[in-house]
Amino acid sequence: MSSDNGRRRGGDSGQSGEHGEQLALIRESVRKAKEPKARPRTWRGAKLAGELPVARVLVDKGPVHLDRLWDYAVPAELDAQAQPGVRVRVRFGAGTRQVRGGRREGGGLLDGYVVERVAESQYQGPLAALAQVVSPEPVLGPALLRLCRAVADRYAGSLADVLQLAVPPRHARIEAEPSPELLPPPAAPAPGSWSRYPAGPAYLDAVVRGDTPRAVWTALPGPHWAAELARAAVAALASGRGALLVVPDGRTAARVDAELTALLGAGRHVLLTAGLGPEERYRRWLAVNRGAVRAVVGTRAAMFAPVRDLGLVALWDDGDSSHSDPSAPQPHAREVLELRAAQEKAAFLLGAFGRTVEAAQLVETGWALPLAADRAVVRAAAPRIRTVGEHDEARDAAARAARLPTVAWEAAREGLRHGPVLVQVPRRGYVPRLACERCREPARCAHCAGPLEARGQDGGLHCGWCGRESGPWHCPECGGFRLRAQVVGARRTAEELGRAFPGVPVRTSGRDHVLDTVPDRPALVVSTPGAEPVAEGLGYAAALLLDGWALLNRPDLRAGEEALRRWLGAAALVRGQEAGGTVVVVADPALRPVQALVRWDPAGHAARELADRAELGFPPVSRMASVTGPPEAVAEFLAMAELPDGAEVLGPVPVPAALPGRPRRPGDAPPGERWERALLRVRPGQGAALAAALKTTQAVRLARREGEPVRLRVDPPDIG
Repeated sequence: MSSDNGRRRGGDSGQSGEHGEQLALIRESVRKAKEPKARPRTWRGAKLAGELPVARVLVDKGPVHLDRLWDYAVPAELDAQAQPGVRVRVRFGAGTRQVRGGRREGGGLLDGYVVERVAESQYQGPLAALAQVVSPEPVLGPALLRLCRAVADRYAGSLADVLQLAVPPRHARIEAEPSPELLPPPAAPAPGSWSRYPAGPAYLDAVVRGDTPRAVWTALPGPHWAAELARAAVAALASGRGALLVVPDGRTAARVDAELTALLGAGRHVLLTAGLGPEERYRRWLAVNRGAVRAVVGTRAAMFAPVRDLGLVALWDDGDSSHSDPSAPQPHAREVLELRAAQEKAAFLLGAFGRTVEAAQLVETGWALPLAADRAVVRAAAPRIRTVGEHDEARDAAARAARLPTVAWEAAREGLRHGPVLVQVPRRGYVPRLACERCREPARCAHCAGPLEARGQDGGLHCGWCGRESGPWHCPECGGFRLRAQVVGARRTAEELGRAFPGVPVRTSGRDHVLDTVPDRPALVVSTPGAEPVAEGLGYAAALLLDGWALLNRPDLRAGEEALRRWLGAAALVRGQEAGGTVVVVADPALRPVQALVRWDPAGHAARELADRAELGFPPVSRMASVTGPPEAVAEFLAMAELPDGAEVLGPVPVPAALPGRPRRPGDAPPGERWERALLRVRPGQGAALAAALKTTQAVRLARREGEPVRLRVDPPDIG
């Protein structure tokens, strides 16, 4: 406050003349003495920046107990370069303090990001100076920082871990290259095949106007979905804003990339996939960050792409497991894009042939509106669906001989007269769950509704969630008391089909070798779920979905939803019913997913699944988290955690160890170690409180360095 203000205040209090002026000066000097020093001292005595000499730095160090900002002094020689968002190197140790105080941590030079520049530090001791500005390129903008902080809080992780997913490694040579010039917005796109949906043209018009419509899109079967996704992106560009499209894998990204290139030409969008290589990926990411390119198509990591003036975020096939990042804190692309749509006021489009329960919840809560075609249009576009039950298969001599029911064999023979035939075979390694032998209803725990498992030599039943031993079991649906488990035996499918159809080429597509396309001529294409190639021309003449029970009998809450998603994905590649396309599914026709496939009604199936989960308290109606680690560490963590009121602890239960010679999955215990997992369940609306409690407990345990670490997973996709 200036001395003039002091004089006015002195006059207001009844003082006048020289005495009032002296009193005002004394008050001003006392006030300034109480304020923090504007410029911090450094332990090296370096000359500081003239303005805003304190940089608040996010140190790139993963543990959650270090998830905070740290104050550093800005030397004068780094003043121009040390701007918010740039990469820096700092000495982390002696002379370093937390923004709000704290003890000394570690030592040595670490990477970090300048978050902001301020005039003062709340810590009054000596501050370490920035050691180096790695690059003057601002790679951490305010919108990206806000998004990463929200993701870290939602998943009980550290901001540094999220930034490792969001910001690619630096390549200095790429930063020296000039970026392309931003092209003017394109013209608004024509509706095209979006006109098949009653609300499709209106959705595009709203995006072109700059509005923020949110929709859950049930795509019609056939090849048009990629072009429709591209048109939605063009609508966002036409509004002068950016677009971000996230898809499950590189093959799908290439299809959308080709459609966007056909609509826009070259230079208006970039493709971000892992197959590009680190340098090319950074070159394209940098063009997006600089605002030279406003449209991005990419796989999971592209969900953090820093698109300027974001107008549309779109996700294709959110039920695909590829959208869940395996790296801590393991965010899901759907949740990240929901946060971006809300924070950056962008339109939202969640599309797939099927519908997950999470998508159904978005519709039920009104957060998004459904976008689907009329039933008459669906029936014309979808192939004819035929079913073969297990009992029919058992009575079929042809099925017993070649594992191919007569109905499926006839459909394949007829289809081969007109084009290629797709044969979907479940992957090996699915672990069966227990179900009623009579009606196939899954066996669940009477306490928490978790799946029952047979353990030990006596085969006693235990819950896979809470670990409680189950007494005598009976089916609540039909009253049966006998359980069954099934195993997958599809190892020689291709060889068996080759013998059943001599002279017909047999091609395979799977984990080791995935085909992108197959020619439009007669052939048998045997594929595992998710690896189905696209048939050129009109599509497949027929499809056989074998061993449906192997998909339905997985020990997973999502078994029915996942089976339907896999079937719809394969059936969508088949010609429509008007063109003679036929799909044969070998599964019990009375089961809900099979009936949903026959009717081609993924929305109805998802709505019924959501209602069932609400009744049983399953996600996404409730929120869950898992705590996994050595038994002593899990017990200690649960004892320390201050969980929200009403939180329910299920378990802990043993965690299977990784099998020798096979890749270790995220949920497996290390070989030779005994691990346990506990599930925490809270009511709707308590998810944020649960994540905060878990993060706090994890930070305290790491800071004390007591006990073995545990793994946290908020909203685990597979809870058994």
